[in-house]
Amino acid sequence: MAYYLREICRGDIPEINQWRSDRQIIEQLGAPFRFINQETDDAWFALYLGSRTNNVRLAIVCKRDNKTVGAVYLTGIDWVARSAEFSIWIGCKDHQGKGAGKIATREILNHAFNDLGLNRIHLTVLKTNERALHLYKSVGFSEEGTLRQAAFKDGNFIDLIQMSILLSEFKNNS
Repeated sequence: MAYYLREICRGDIPEINQWRSDRQIIEQLGAPFRFINQETDDAWFALYLGSRTNNVRLAIVCKRDNKTVGAVYLTGIDWVARSAEFSIWIGCKDHQGKGAGKIATREILNHAFNDLGLNRIHLTVLKTNERALHLYKSVGFSEEGTLRQAAFKDGNFIDLIQMSILLSEFKNNS
């Protein structure tokens, strides 16, 4: 399938809220599961609109039907160090494992390095999320270290793997 990125909009918030309320989806992410109501996500979106200078939040959209299937973010952009934190999720289960994540990751890295002039993109990923680890390594991220028992999921503490990719590595991998 083919996918493209666009900035998230107010109309995406109900879908994002459904994903954030789905325990199976959140289990693959570093954040703990929380019940989140629509008003909270509306406030989150309003906060994003006021912080776009240091954050990029994009919807992953299926070209076939223009359905939003996930989101990819660059957050906490540091314009002096020229770095940002990367995160991604495919909330629509029908599109998980279909290549949307890889396409979106490559596209946002291209945007980060070639449009925004960033030099380093970093992330953390659950040590147990083998699919995500494989994706990140396949596009050029390198492991930097382990944050031991830094996440709490389903009653257990889980290690987080810290990874990053530099502009020079991205160019060599493209």
